[in-house]
Amino acid sequence: MNELAQKYWDTYWEGKEKPLSVTSWQFGGNPDELAQLVAEGVKSATCSLHLLYELEKEPLPKVDDYSIVLNSKDDPVCMIRTSDVKIMPMNEVSAEFAYAEGEGDRSYDHWRKVHIEFFTNELKGVGREFSEEMLLVCEHFELIDVK
Repeated sequence: MNELAQKYWDTYWEGKEKPLSVTSWQFGGNPDELAQLVAEGVKSATCSLHLLYELEKEPLPKVDDYSIVLNSKDDPVCMIRTSDVKIMPMNEVSAEFAYAEGEGDRSYDHWRKVHIEFFTNELKGVGREFSEEMLLVCEHFELIDVK
């Protein structure tokens, strides 16, 4: 976590019982727009490729994880808490989840098109091909604070 994110975290929890851990990260694709959607309360879900967690040996997100969402300049924008995590094939993601992602017109068709393109590009970088049966890590989160 960078210095600005750490300061934001410490300042927010000053005088309160601080959770044990926090991560900071940017959304893929368009970090500024997506962070702003979270800060505005429009975006309350996100998904990522399960395979990338495996390849990068990263722990999967879990309920009650805290995160500082960063913009493209690595400045903190807001703080969220993971409220639900499900692992499922992309072709089983619901229209409700797509709506909660808050992007575009919030339709399932928009979500599907944008995510197929995004995941296809991510997978090229690791020498893999996209399939709609690939597992996604689907997270819902709640907005805790806006910087």
